[in-house]
Amino acid sequence: MRIGMLTPSSNTALEPATYGMLAHLADVRAHFARFPVTEIALSPKALGQFDTAPILQAAELLSHAKVDAIAWNGTSASWLGFDRDRQLVDLIEATTRISATTAILAINTLLARLGATRIGLVTPYRSDVQARIVDNYTRAGFACVGERHAGLQDNFSFCAVPLADIEAMTLAVAAEKPDAIAVVCTNMDATTLAPRLEARLDIPVIDSIAATLWGALDRLHQPKDGLSEFGRIFAL
Repeated sequence: MRIGMLTPSSNTALEPATYGMLAHLADVRAHFARFPVTEIALSPKALGQFDTAPILQAAELLSHAKVDAIAWNGTSASWLGFDRDRQLVDLIEATTRISATTAILAINTLLARLGATRIGLVTPYRSDVQARIVDNYTRAGFACVGERHAGLQDNFSFCAVPLADIEAMTLAVAAEKPDAIAVVCTNMDATTLAPRLEARLDIPVIDSIAATLWGALDRLHQPKDGLSEFGRIFAL
């Protein structure tokens, strides 16, 4: 089974994290295609990085590898609007004839399956980007009861946020007693931190990289129990 991952060009976290998880699955492999993403902001230049043309070109290249599913391993729809990812999935599937999903669609599916309506959000993003994310989740019917963000813009820098800082932000959000906490960014790796925090807090912690892999496996109707050490989501 081959999964194709669409990857921001400056992301250095999601590939090793995904390989680390897939080491626990004997028959699934991941292959990656990049397109330009270097900053996360609300300027026209930054927003233009997520125009569909380069994403579809990368998806077509992945289709040459005969992948069984394609996943956009990025969280841009959290501030651009969830419909952007729904439309992107439709375009990818129409262009490649391959089943597709995204990090945000997977996170939102997981929140629904968990029955989570009060959520916490942890990101590395700027305040204005974070405000957009909170607003989009509010419009979708969620109550964002806690949030923390690192205030960064350079996409490469997200991978350097210390694990201790991610933990501290998550613990601060957990104090508000959400039904679930989402760590929203695929260049800020909380795949190993999430299960430890779940055991400590008794709150589901959804890491974006793990959620993307979960979403691809779910689209392919593949078992996920071999990844149970990476968090509660893999038991759903």
